[in-house]
Amino acid sequence: MKTYKGIIFDLDGTLLDTINDLTDSVNDVMKIYGWKEYDSEACKMMVGNGFRKLIQRALPEEKQKDEMFLDEAVDQFSKAYQKRYLNKTIPYEGILKLLGTLEEKGIKIAVNSNKRGDYTNALVNKYFSQFSWIAVYGEREREGIPKKPDPSAALEIANHMNLPAEEVLYIGDSKTDMETGQNAKMDTIGVAWGFRGAEELRENNATYIVEKPEAILEYVI
Repeated sequence: MKTYKGIIFDLDGTLLDTINDLTDSVNDVMKIYGWKEYDSEACKMMVGNGFRKLIQRALPEEKQKDEMFLDEAVDQFSKAYQKRYLNKTIPYEGILKLLGTLEEKGIKIAVNSNKRGDYTNALVNKYFSQFSWIAVYGEREREGIPKKPDPSAALEIANHMNLPAEEVLYIGDSKTDMETGQNAKMDTIGVAWGFRGAEELRENNATYIVEKPEAILEYVI
């Protein structure tokens, strides 16, 4: 079996279960305007492409292309999430043990998320500061780095790892993550415990699909 020396992880839906804080923050915006609120299962299908796309998907259809209104709604969401983002978020069961084992075995690890960079770094520092990360990347469009599924950030991380792409696994829970890995010419692991589930991962040609974090170890050790 092929083994790998580095892993790039998605954050939301892969390492951290953030959906309840995201849902509550979306609903704070919906309440302001008197619109229908969402449950967490509905929000799972809207996340993954950054805050702006999340709010755009949550808005009534007639408001989704109104850029000025969208700016306002995204600002309201950002204020709500700033207050909530550590309230209910937790690592998925088995993730801390997985990361500890990877570090013990000398596997290089990194995070690549479409979440805003300040939140990405704050969450990793809050829950995973005991681990040595090669890179922790959130959304970096202002630096000229496009969001996932563009492979630029993933390839930059592989370069920081001093590894060729074929020795790096890209791990996530969504179509966006599988496409990112494929665009970077990296093999992918789809995690079935995340926001989207195994069917979406199969449909988007995940190299491997795992049901539990410890199963990832089969591919790197």
